[in-house]
Amino acid sequence: MTRLLTQHIATMTELREPHKVLERAGGQPVAILKNSALVGYLVPAEAVQPPEARRYATRDGVMAHLEASRVRVQPVLGYLKDK
Repeated sequence: MTRLLTQHIATMTELREPHKVLERAGGQPVAILKNSALVGYLVPAEAVQPPEARRYATRDGVMAHLEASRVRVQPVLGYLKDK
């Protein structure tokens, strides 16, 4: 049995009216089935993040995050040092 990566499904017959399938899914990806077998996924445009909206981590940003989490992580590191 194939594991579906989405909660919304549609049949090939329902794809005759794809706008209704996408409306029903509420902007989420839809698994397309034919004879109860997965054929593919229909992904609406709003579910895909545009490339210009992606953010990349910088070295300074990563170091700042590590410093901010040091207070929370230090007791665990101290505990593990004794093991």
